[in-house]
Amino acid sequence: MEICKAGFVAFGVGMCLTALIGCGGGSQSSAGNSAASTSISTSVSNSPSTATFLSFNGGQTPVLSYRGTNLSGGEFGDVSGIYGYNYIYPNQSEVDYFINKRMNVVRLPFLWERLQSSIGTALNETEMARIDAFVAQTAAKGVFVILDPHNYAYYRGQMIDSSNVPNSAFADFWGRLASRYLGNPHVIFGLMNEPIGPTAVQWAASANAAVAAIRASGATNLILVPGTWWTGAHSWIDSGNSVAMLAINDPINNFVFEVHQYLDSDSSGTQANCVSSTIGSERVQAFTNWLRANGRKGFLGEFAGANNDICKQAVDNLLTDMENNSDVWAGWTWWSAGPWWGNYMFSIEPLNGVDQPLMSVLANHL
Repeated sequence: MEICKAGFVAFGVGMCLTALIGCGGGSQSSAGNSAASTSISTSVSNSPSTATFLSFNGGQTPVLSYRGTNLSGGEFGDVSGIYGYNYIYPNQSEVDYFINKRMNVVRLPFLWERLQSSIGTALNETEMARIDAFVAQTAAKGVFVILDPHNYAYYRGQMIDSSNVPNSAFADFWGRLASRYLGNPHVIFGLMNEPIGPTAVQWAASANAAVAAIRASGATNLILVPGTWWTGAHSWIDSGNSVAMLAINDPINNFVFEVHQYLDSDSSGTQANCVSSTIGSERVQAFTNWLRANGRKGFLGEFAGANNDICKQAVDNLLTDMENNSDVWAGWTWWSAGPWWGNYMFSIEPLNGVDQPLMSVLANHL
């Protein structure tokens, strides 16, 4: 779902962008991107120390390693927006609220252009200081932070793997960012939010360039690798991701595939109604089977449901299914929370100190 700040324009189903840069959940409609046959490699996710696990259902061992939420705000507004007026980063009181709910990971969206104003140049220290502070304070509490350039595979309106934004530019950005956090095991690198535009084969090449740059920096952090076409779980096969993404090459095999999945009629996350109480498990089934068949692991970076009985059942069904397939699922982050959502139908940000209704459903899986 897209809740747009001033200055955003529509682009595609369920997306809002300024020069093709987004502010929220995104659509997952399927499409047939081209894909080439590739060799199969194996991958494994890192396993956080049990000391980093928060309590789970009264102290039991967690079924999935990572359980948390997106904390939106850093991806809002035009890239020239003013901090604190057009965009904002979450504060530690929000982190503490979700820690108290037994969550142990937050996904932090931001815009690439704010961190690197021109491709190939040094990172913006003013902007990085804000993210550095959030990461340091959050990681010190044992919570994992997923760094999420929320750009849909675009930089200043130009698609990655184009003449103006070659894969080398994307790799340069990630090499610089990885160098900054390579000593912090609580930082996870989410390569890109919901790529849309590149074919699966194109995107696999872009992702591989970024992975190579991250490892060349010396960073061993876990990497989340999305597919193209909004990285929808339900469209993983039809999009070409199921073939092309087997070409992802991480020399230390510390990566998982990130997918998103919404529960409304077109998987866009733009409607309050969910299709059925079992639509969650149904839409991820093919992806789950693909993970197991190919020795991979997955992470659900975005999913949501509105405050109605069918959606509550559908969210519970989805998370239960993931737990039942925990051999291939590493975890999840809800879409979304953050200080500026207000009455957004999917927000689990507490209002005036009161829990949002869907938090009670998530609590059964924390």
